[in-house]
Amino acid sequence: MDLYEHQARELFAEHGILVPRAEITDSSKEAREIARRLGGRVVVKAQVKTGGRGKAGGVKVAADPAAAELTARQILGMDIKGHTVGTVMLAQPVDIEDEFYVSYVLDRTAGTFLAIASAEGGMEIEEVAAARPEAVARIPVDPAEGVTTATAARIATAAGLPPQTVDVLVRLWNVLTREDAVLVEVNPLVRTAQGQILALDGKVTLDDNARFRRERWGTRETAHGDPLEADAAAKGLNYVKLDGEVGIIGNGAGLVMSTLDVVAGCGARPANFLDIGGGASARTMADGLNVILSDPSVKSVLVNVFGGITACDAVADGIVSALDSVRLTKPLVVRLDGNNAARGRAVLDSRAHPLIQQVPTMDGAARRAAELATDAD
Repeated sequence: MDLYEHQARELFAEHGILVPRAEITDSSKEAREIARRLGGRVVVKAQVKTGGRGKAGGVKVAADPAAAELTARQILGMDIKGHTVGTVMLAQPVDIEDEFYVSYVLDRTAGTFLAIASAEGGMEIEEVAAARPEAVARIPVDPAEGVTTATAARIATAAGLPPQTVDVLVRLWNVLTREDAVLVEVNPLVRTAQGQILALDGKVTLDDNARFRRERWGTRETAHGDPLEADAAAKGLNYVKLDGEVGIIGNGAGLVMSTLDVVAGCGARPANFLDIGGGASARTMADGLNVILSDPSVKSVLVNVFGGITACDAVADGIVSALDSVRLTKPLVVRLDGNNAARGRAVLDSRAHPLIQQVPTMDGAARRAAELATDAD
């Protein structure tokens, strides 16, 4: 479960990490009053659970309370990568001397945590990591040992961070471990002209398995999360929105993850993760297709199913039945393999829908879906 920035900052403050004074509101009129309380000049920041807010125009400086009201009015209701802005945070501006990047993330493959840090934080950190990977330090952290002062000092030295950040690195580790998080990120962590180290922004992802211990944040995403994910959750679908153009439906998390990789290897970007699990009923397929086709970025859809407990003919029946309630507007590539695959293919052939194409292999199906998405541009 991702937290909003203002919630992450709340956790930081509880663990002794300095953050600028700030307040949140969903009213542009109230934004004027908040700006007055904070001293007049403020930074107005969209509160959505996605990155790239600054580049999208969701972070702006307002010179005075009147400007804060106008800026809040402009940002509220914005769409940022499919997220509607329902709340803004107004924060006191900071006299920045240097910007850094620091994070702790769970490395599931290695069975450990990873500290990632750089002396070059800010909006361009992704470009820095891609162009000059040596500028970003990656240090494994033993979960049993944790981040002691000595470990934090090693991280700071490896990343070129000033000594003043060592205490913050220890405190951020405390946020991670004591709050059941799998990701804690600060970008930027800044040094002010007065020498203070402050967290200007924050991202925290909590472990879903510990939701029962974190009821203060609610048991589900709040009202202004991704609308497609909210719609899918209401339908009981295991769906995650991604920034791509090929919609993906599969049965089983492992198969879906492999499909994402194969699509990416064909030069296209997956638009989502959607695992229908063992249930491929007409209702499940209809709900899945409805969610995926509601994403305006989707140019083609790939259904990749390996029949096991759920036979391929049942999947095909589900697709055909779903077409009675779903208006198919994008090309649909289907790969069926495994239990009753031949009959499943025959079911789809008999339906003869002009937008449905069948490809027998996963690689071939991914390649075709990628081609169709590219041709649609």
